[in-house]
Amino acid sequence: MSTLASRRADGRRTPSLAWIRFRGASAKTAKYVSLLLAAFCTLLPMVAILFASFKGTIEYHRTSALTPPQNWFNLGNFVTAFVKGNMLEGFVNTAIVLSVSLVGTIFIGSMAAYALDRFRFRGKGLVTALFMIATLVPSVTSQVATFQLINGLGLYDTKGALILMFTGTDIIAIYLFIQFMQSIPESLDEAAMLDGANRWTIYWRIILPLLKPAIATVVIIKGIGIYNEFYTPFLYLPSEGMVSTTLYNFKSATNTQWEVISAGTLLVIIPSLIAFLLLQKWIYRGLMAGAVK
Repeated sequence: MSTLASRRADGRRTPSLAWIRFRGASAKTAKYVSLLLAAFCTLLPMVAILFASFKGTIEYHRTSALTPPQNWFNLGNFVTAFVKGNMLEGFVNTAIVLSVSLVGTIFIGSMAAYALDRFRFRGKGLVTALFMIATLVPSVTSQVATFQLINGLGLYDTKGALILMFTGTDIIAIYLFIQFMQSIPESLDEAAMLDGANRWTIYWRIILPLLKPAIATVVIIKGIGIYNEFYTPFLYLPSEGMVSTTLYNFKSATNTQWEVISAGTLLVIIPSLIAFLLLQKWIYRGLMAGAVK
């Protein structure tokens, strides 16, 4: 018998136990090496930002990006970013826009998914196809028309412009809601109708509470997208700051304070990191449930 393989009665060679163990160990090693490489590529920029945030201006320009700071208790950059960058105003404005937009997205998206999944009406396929076609149109091609529309409504340079644009439900939210809704048996709707409930009562009392994992997933995906959005607040809300636009105050054509921007970047990352750690089980559950439907 070979150490790598043995021959069966029909003449075919079967792997031996040693070869199976070797192949399993190689696969496990490749897996951990790839994970370590991915973690290194992800964390390397963050390490550079962390080091830069504790450096002074002179130290930042005289040392490399991966050189640790001499004083880890230098918090001047954080104070400068928070005070001179009006980051408190940015956090407040972002919280207002984010909360209202997410509530609107959840209700509009879940109601649209409820109609597409439960109702039978003429043109249902056309409506679904139009949703898909809308996602294929690059947003940059409609910016002129969008700007004229927002300006015509008198919403330019107001939070209402951002809320209206962010509340627009995307196909990803509708798709996630539909996937979860398909796991809810229609017999619940029929039983509620026999008890005299209308469609709104069924949606509000039965469907919406059962969509909590999908809602958490949409909140994470949509919330991070709104939180990190720079172009839309910069264009439609120039007089007020958002967390994504406040750091732009420290950049100019002649003097860019990268150490202050790095400190502000860490301040911006902390809330999203906390939110992800608190809701990670919900987003994993939502994405896995949506993937197996």
